[in-house]
Amino acid sequence: MAKNSKFDRVQVVDKAVDLYWEKGFHGTSMRNLQEVIDMRPGSIYATFGSKEGLFKESLQRYTQSGILHLEQCCHEQKSPLLGLKSFIHNIVVEKRSSAPSGMCMLVKTVTELTNENEELLTEAKRSLKIMESEFEKVLRQAQEIGEIEKEKDTKQLAQFVQVQIAGLRTYARTVDSDLPLQNMLDNMFSHYPF
Repeated sequence: MAKNSKFDRVQVVDKAVDLYWEKGFHGTSMRNLQEVIDMRPGSIYATFGSKEGLFKESLQRYTQSGILHLEQCCHEQKSPLLGLKSFIHNIVVEKRSSAPSGMCMLVKTVTELTNENEELLTEAKRSLKIMESEFEKVLRQAQEIGEIEKEKDTKQLAQFVQVQIAGLRTYARTVDSDLPLQNMLDNMFSHYPF
């Protein structure tokens, strides 16, 4: 019985992720949530504590999904760097028209929220740091096998990757063709700082 409840919770949070990712926190009303996740406001409050509680859990779920996606891409490729490139290609190029929003949900949240929503803003920033540390792990693995020079700072490279992803995903919303995005992605891995 508890397993069904957990499964249902995951489904509800996944639906909420897509809704919040598309509309943002402030753009999502309780009525939107009620319709999409098929729960009444009282049930939402009883299960998640508040709209904010559901949003916080959605940020955590989005981050966990990103980590799993990165791990899968790295597992499917011949090297860590190719895995990272595959991950970025997938989220920037392949999913740019199928994702609820072209922007990363975490970046969108950081740009939308103010200190009025300090707890949620802090959670989004924390999640971005988590993703950055996951990029750093992949970059350290690449360094260990000689894909990246030993003297390169993997923390700085991970920060660079984070900024490039945010920029590419934003730029993807302004172009009609995948070619400029693919060229920028290729340049990212064949020039400075790699």
